[in-house]
Amino acid sequence: MPMTAYEVLHPDRNRSCVVFASPHSGRDYAASFLRRSVLDEHAIRSSEDAFVDLLFDCAPLHGASFIKAGAPRAYIDLNRAPEELDPSVIEGIPRQGHNPRVASGLGVIPRVVANGRAIYRGKLTQEEAQLRIDSYWRPYHAKLQELLSGAHRRHGQAVLVDCHSMPHEAMDGVARGGMRRPDVVLGDRFGAAAGGEVVDRIEAAFVDAGFVVTRNSPFAGAYITQAYGRPSRGQHAVQVEIDRALYMNERLIRPNGAFEAVQAALQRVVAEVAQIGRERLPLAAE
Repeated sequence: MPMTAYEVLHPDRNRSCVVFASPHSGRDYAASFLRRSVLDEHAIRSSEDAFVDLLFDCAPLHGASFIKAGAPRAYIDLNRAPEELDPSVIEGIPRQGHNPRVASGLGVIPRVVANGRAIYRGKLTQEEAQLRIDSYWRPYHAKLQELLSGAHRRHGQAVLVDCHSMPHEAMDGVARGGMRRPDVVLGDRFGAAAGGEVVDRIEAAFVDAGFVVTRNSPFAGAYITQAYGRPSRGQHAVQVEIDRALYMNERLIRPNGAFEAVQAALQRVVAEVAQIGRERLPLAAE
């Protein structure tokens, strides 16, 4: 099994209401897991948000916490509900109403990686699936909510920036339509997961750093934005998808020559986003 469910990078002092998260960049592929898979050590990484944690791990320098997954997405998907169980990969699970994520093999225990390549030759037991959920999914989400609750308690609101990457080909349709290809897609579930002012601030930060940004298409946000976005209660959640081709060779799963430049640009984004809500804090007496 992977060594840990998550790692949290804390700031010296919590000066921000923003929590940054990377649920899909885990890369602790346990030997026992690799033995169960029909994929090699390279192919199994194809649905991983490789290096996204390295792009955003500067958050503590700006007073914000950063939580990143330890277990890889191919082992357990933290951006799915624990009930999104796939009967095609887990023994004894009854088929329920149509769920497009489960039907495509991308439930909480994924059946496939990118391009529909199967992970396993057979099925897992319900006990094994439940052990993964209890050991990795539940601890990650308990800590994430703890971080958000702490931010809300200290600052009167909390903002979750859920960081992901997208294949370059995901935006091919936009490029063919004659529009500028977006570098970043922000997902707020069409306003249901975050207040407009929060999303505007995040978009402005990316634009000011030179990124082309669009919202909600083709990624509006999945389980995490749906579960944690409660703008009426002062808890906002925004999903960020970054084009992998900007900073990595997708075929080799290696940083490319632009990695450090993109990382530096995102450090400026993180610094600006971490400022959200600070204008609400009372000024100290001089």
